[in-house]
Amino acid sequence: MSKLVVLKFGEGSFEQGFAVTLEIGEEGERATTEITGKLPSFPEMPLYYSHWQSSYRQIGNRYRLHADKMQVTNVSMIQDCENASHILRARFNTWLRAEEFRPLREKWLERLSSTEEMRVILQTENSQLQLLPWHLWDLLERYPKAEIALSSPSYDRIHKPRTKNQLVNILAIVGNSQGIDTQADQALLQQCTNAEVTFLVEPQRKELTDHLWGKNWDILFFAGHSSSKKNGESGRIYLNKTDSLSIGELKYALRNAIENGLQLAIFNSCDGLGLARELADLQIPQMIIMREPVPDQVAKEFLKYFLEGFASGESLYQAVRQGRERLQGLEDKFPCATWLPMICQNPAQMPPTWIELRSTKTEDIPNLALSTRHRFTTTLLSSLAITAFVCGARLLGMLENPEIQAFDLMMRQRPVEAIDSRLLVITIDDNDLAIQRKNNESLIGASISEKSLNKLLAKLDQYQPRAIGLDIYRDFKAKEPDLITRLQKTQNLIGVCKGSDATVNIPGNEPPPEIPKTNLGFSDFIHDRDGVIRRHLLFMHQEATSLCPAPLAFSLQLASLYLRPSGIEPKFTSQGNLQLGKTIFPNLKSRTGGYQNIDANGGQILLNYRSPKQIAEQVKLTQFLSSPINPSAIKDKIVLIGVVAKEDSPDTWSTPYGVPLNEQMPGVLVQAQMVSQILSAVQDGRPLLRVWSLWAEVVWIWGWSLVGGVLAWRKLSSPWLALVVSITSSLLYLVCFGLLISGAWVPFVPSALSLVITVGLMSIYNSTTKVRVASGE
Repeated sequence: MSKLVVLKFGEGSFEQGFAVTLEIGEEGERATTEITGKLPSFPEMPLYYSHWQSSYRQIGNRYRLHADKMQVTNVSMIQDCENASHILRARFNTWLRAEEFRPLREKWLERLSSTEEMRVILQTENSQLQLLPWHLWDLLERYPKAEIALSSPSYDRIHKPRTKNQLVNILAIVGNSQGIDTQADQALLQQCTNAEVTFLVEPQRKELTDHLWGKNWDILFFAGHSSSKKNGESGRIYLNKTDSLSIGELKYALRNAIENGLQLAIFNSCDGLGLARELADLQIPQMIIMREPVPDQVAKEFLKYFLEGFASGESLYQAVRQGRERLQGLEDKFPCATWLPMICQNPAQMPPTWIELRSTKTEDIPNLALSTRHRFTTTLLSSLAITAFVCGARLLGMLENPEIQAFDLMMRQRPVEAIDSRLLVITIDDNDLAIQRKNNESLIGASISEKSLNKLLAKLDQYQPRAIGLDIYRDFKAKEPDLITRLQKTQNLIGVCKGSDATVNIPGNEPPPEIPKTNLGFSDFIHDRDGVIRRHLLFMHQEATSLCPAPLAFSLQLASLYLRPSGIEPKFTSQGNLQLGKTIFPNLKSRTGGYQNIDANGGQILLNYRSPKQIAEQVKLTQFLSSPINPSAIKDKIVLIGVVAKEDSPDTWSTPYGVPLNEQMPGVLVQAQMVSQILSAVQDGRPLLRVWSLWAEVVWIWGWSLVGGVLAWRKLSSPWLALVVSITSSLLYLVCFGLLISGAWVPFVPSALSLVITVGLMSIYNSTTKVRVASGE
């Protein structure tokens, strides 16, 4: 009996290492052996793979090309690729021989015989782990009857109603054939015994979907151009010279095909990992893909070898391994050809043999027709299904953009609040910069000269503000002795620095060297994918390479200094949330409200803007230095100093208030919004923006789906039904808007979508039921 070996990778990264679980058992039975271990950190591993990938692609294997069109005559490129592959293989196996991983390796050797046939499944969501050449693992190479497959940790078994077959039904899609010898692929498929092959040559989108819906297929085959994007997160196939499709654009047709018995998808095309990841979400049983761009001759030879083995009775895994290893004879012209074919597996499904594809037993398909006497049951089940669909689309991030756009619209429509009297903002505009230059004051490296800054701090000190925030980078030493002394001894002065950004290899900005470290705060903002600031970063762990040592935000440092006379100091709860007095600031999670899979590192909260225009009293630098000051305008307040200039090194940011008009807010005013949010929450009880739990949101969406079902059962005419749905959707918007004002961001777009879909589908159901009753069915 064959063995099933599963390697499960938990959360982790190449910088932190991975937790690994090894399971060993008989095929079709529960695992009898389980052991946990760890692979240590190895941050250089993705770089080794990237270097090999780059050298491989430089050879000319970008697409399935004819051999005479490839740059294989460049011997140095081939040698570079081979050298990179040897280095990657050596480093990869060194990593897998790490001491922390040894217990799993020894358990493998103890429990598994080299003569046994086995399937090895690697379960991980990490796309970089999936790309690594696991077939080169020295341990795996000891087992000639083993082959490894990739799998997602999330999977489900689909019970497929099928009719008994006499032939293996293959749908062969021949896509854009420019530069590809697809005739060879078609000839190989036609030679398969006991198979019926339907060819779609450069089809239109509708033709393809009609075929996927129209027949129960066993194997889906694709030859042509394909590509993956976002590190293998998504993929596209090119149907013809003008049309290309993602798996998402074929989702419904493919899901129908899978539910009707599709067992295997073969993508004999380039760069298929993105296709595999998207198809895995549809619970397809098995896939065979190419990890990288594949030369045309390699693609043809693999298909020939695989079909020979599989159709003659070999198991799917053995047929893939034999087909893959036979490509070694081409590696003098096509380096690393044996690296390309990969299996992607749904662990809940058993790989079928060729014979099993021809002899699947018939299962009864339940009759789902419901009579009009079961309205409640129909509405309930329909609303549940629609809610599951909408929530699934939401979790996949398909509704994130419209949800955030609705959030921005509601933010802009909120009543304008009064300015925060605890703050004063001293601004430096273009005129202030021009006046300093006119007075021959040096502005090298800053937006305020040392003379003006010294004069400004001296004047502020006379009126005793509770905190001063200098929102200006000064990553250099001051030259004037008076300024140096003032920066060092002004105890209520908070300076800024900027943390590093590893994604773009930016080390950040150093703080002013004269200001003590305890009086520093980072100025980093978190913006969403569209560049808009909707989140407030309160604290974070600075990276080791960061030039900024501050763990707390500039806004938090200022607010803490203001609250200190009241006996309020920042502390952290056992859950890692910031607490000021009795107010707790709960950290955002990666899935929060309309956000799906955001980077939630550090202490983040939603930014509850106070006002789109005037957050606090503002005074220009020149005006402040040259005019008499009302002491009450400064005493015991927070004074922020920052740049609002538009022409000279502007510091502006996108906010929800500027989205439709593309207006931006100066950084110092964004900081003022953040300081005001903290103080207002602690001292005034102003609500923080929060979201409901996942299950509460699901129930909320389901409730509006039920409302849609009730509206549909009223059997109104189409114009009246459209009017009622519009009124109900407007009411939903008003409810969500009112909840946002009170501090709760609840799902509007998913709720409205579930409402409309339920009304539409139930109306169609009512119409078909009416026709059946009228016809006497």
